[in-house]
Amino acid sequence: MLLLAIRRVMLRSAAAVAAAAFILPVLVLPVSAAEPAKLVDTVAVEVIEIVKTKTGADRQASIRRVLKTNFDLPYMARAALGTHWNQASEAQRARFLAAVETAEARAYSDRFGQYAGQTLAVGKVTPRPNGISVVDSLLNQTNGQPIKLQWEVRDTPGGPRITDVKVEGVSMVMTRRSDFNSYIQNHGGMVEPLIAELEARAAR
Repeated sequence: MLLLAIRRVMLRSAAAVAAAAFILPVLVLPVSAAEPAKLVDTVAVEVIEIVKTKTGADRQASIRRVLKTNFDLPYMARAALGTHWNQASEAQRARFLAAVETAEARAYSDRFGQYAGQTLAVGKVTPRPNGISVVDSLLNQTNGQPIKLQWEVRDTPGGPRITDVKVEGVSMVMTRRSDFNSYIQNHGGMVEPLIAELEARAAR
């Protein structure tokens, strides 16, 4: 069922963001590398404080603010919709972005509440073309093997923003694109059914 697939992807990707604290390596990063690492650290600190102090709708609203401030949600949503973005009208695009934002905030909020005691060790920062940096990290769990996370951080006019998270090499954006594309293809190649499904999920 697509709804379950979407939820599963969102919940799985949320694990990349839920960490109890960041332990930065003892080395001086160059400015270009320090900014993406600092962004990841900022997200973790804010999220953990929210999880500790808020519940329910207050938690969702606070998580949503963190996402809007530190993630490039419009870019991620467009990338997830892929070529179907060009088929959508302006009104459909606006509805799609709003529905994805709400669904992400809810899924992340639910997932964050399950975490306690983990630490995220930030490793190297690798600059790539077009203003992109990749921040390597390990999510150390109280039980089980560490989880390898890679954060894609892109320079934007508003400053660096997170645009993708890979969990053990699996891209959040690309996985979601596959799910969205499959749903669209199974509904006559039209974007509207997917938007309606996401809106219904966000309204629950």
